[in-house]
Amino acid sequence: MSWKERIRIDSQICHGKPCIKGTRIWVSLVLDLLASGESVEGVIAEYPQITREDVLACIAYGAEMSRERFVPIPVTSNT
Repeated sequence: MSWKERIRIDSQICHGKPCIKGTRIWVSLVLDLLASGESVEGVIAEYPQITREDVLACIAYGAEMSRERFVPIPVTSNT
């Protein structure tokens, strides 16, 4: 199943932030939890209304968005 079937953007829900379909759970919240070290199972335990496939769709959505948008990252030198 494609992430496009699980992620919705609706201007009337959560100010148009990408959410898991049928919920008010932001994709960014799920990605933040995973980035902070939470496991997929931990996210599901905290938000039992979502599934493993929903979490994987959030990851896929994040990957897709990183290909579409340039975010400048400062380059530092170790010298």
